[in-house]
Amino acid sequence: MLVYEIVRKVPRGAVTTYGRVTERLGRGTARSVGTALSKNPFAPEVPCHRVVRADGSLGGFDGHTSGPRLQDKRRMLEEEGVTFLPDGRVSPACIRDAG
Repeated sequence: MLVYEIVRKVPRGAVTTYGRVTERLGRGTARSVGTALSKNPFAPEVPCHRVVRADGSLGGFDGHTSGPRLQDKRRMLEEEGVTFLPDGRVSPACIRDAG
């Protein structure tokens, strides 16, 4: 699936947004990208944890939008060098275009 090919190119230490993946696809919605990533059968080769909401908040992870799985997503991003603002959003300096 093209969504996975695009997300596979997001480098360590960076994230992209669901909307930017949608723009790169040229179709669909941010929500449809999130739905596809929630069912990612290719993790960790396709690093779906590197996709966040447009405002820098984490969005979802592994089909969850709250709870321990989001904490796992943040931990994984921090281990890769992604930095966060005091309010928990990803630093804008870490957000890149998709693919």
